[in-house]
Amino acid sequence: MNDSAPDAPWPVARVSELLRNYVARLGAVWVEGQIVQFNRRAGMAFGVLRDLDQNVALDISVPTAALTGLNPQEGSRVVLNGRIEFWPKQGRLSFKVREVRLAGEGQLLAQLEALKRKLADEGIFDDRRKQPLPFAPGLIGLICGRDSKAEHDVVEVTTRRWPPAQFAIRNTAVQGPTAAAQVIAALMELDNDPAVEVIVIARGGGSLEDLMPFSDETLIRAVAAARTPVVSAIGHEPDSPLLDLVADWRAATPTDAGKVIVPDYGYEAALLAEAISRLGRGINRRLEHEQEGLDNCRGRPALKDPLWMVASRAQEVSSLLADGRRGIEQMVRQDVAGLETLNARLVALSPQGTLDRGYALVVKDRDLVTDPAQVTRGDRLRLRVAGGTFSASAE
Repeated sequence: MNDSAPDAPWPVARVSELLRNYVARLGAVWVEGQIVQFNRRAGMAFGVLRDLDQNVALDISVPTAALTGLNPQEGSRVVLNGRIEFWPKQGRLSFKVREVRLAGEGQLLAQLEALKRKLADEGIFDDRRKQPLPFAPGLIGLICGRDSKAEHDVVEVTTRRWPPAQFAIRNTAVQGPTAAAQVIAALMELDNDPAVEVIVIARGGGSLEDLMPFSDETLIRAVAAARTPVVSAIGHEPDSPLLDLVADWRAATPTDAGKVIVPDYGYEAALLAEAISRLGRGINRRLEHEQEGLDNCRGRPALKDPLWMVASRAQEVSSLLADGRRGIEQMVRQDVAGLETLNARLVALSPQGTLDRGYALVVKDRDLVTDPAQVTRGDRLRLRVAGGTFSASAE
């Protein structure tokens, strides 16, 4: 009730008290604004919530527990729930916050960050599951918007670098609620085609909301399950949807994708020409080396005059034969002389030799007489001398 009057004005303290009571009756309210001068200390966060359109600000205090899972920064757009208080002594409003939500891009970023952590924990982004790109694919699958700059850039750069390249193009929506489903369908169709060796998903730049289909969880899982290598070519260099993390290769732009999926024909042709040249030089050096070796072999006496070795060896053989013959003859002479010596000894020591010296052998009844007692008068004896034998009678 307004009972103020010129002769009964309200004191400032009452005005402040009335304002405090009025503000208290507002209860918990939701307020949207932009955070500035934001800092944390002693379990609380303090800052200023500025209006998005007007130059109006409100002091805020937030328990750090209300910021769990969020990371608001200077300039973040937020929606806050809490109670507004009026401080009579300072004559200012203060907003005690109980709940914080990110608004606009901030909310989308928070959702993306949560999904990113979830998929990373499952190993979806692990580099070990990524496939290498083929060196020079014959058929390239391309998923992009119809008549888009991204399609033109990928095709133009690729065919300029590698003229034999062929494309299987699937035009889909690249933003909006149906984009993710259309891209998934095109991806599955191309992945089931055995002729397609690599798949490029391309789109030009855009806002965070425009690029959200390329962070769709179903699309990310479909790319992870694809048998064909997938190249992500979404947006410009700063843009980074979750597709970049799951793809086998991330191209910064659609133009860059054309440089990634095929080699440069001119560069590879130059490398091939250089390799052929090096190979030719190596073969020529090897042939020259082998020819030099053959020339050296042919210059040797054994190959220059093949009979030279036979002749030289024949002379050696003749010399060895002569030496052998002389040795054998000498051995024979020595053996003959030895035999003659032995024969002379044998003859000198033989019974015949004894007989030749005038001795005689006396035999009685086939027994050799060595003792006179063996003979009696009248025994017939047979005597053998050097010249022969004769009979005798014992007296």
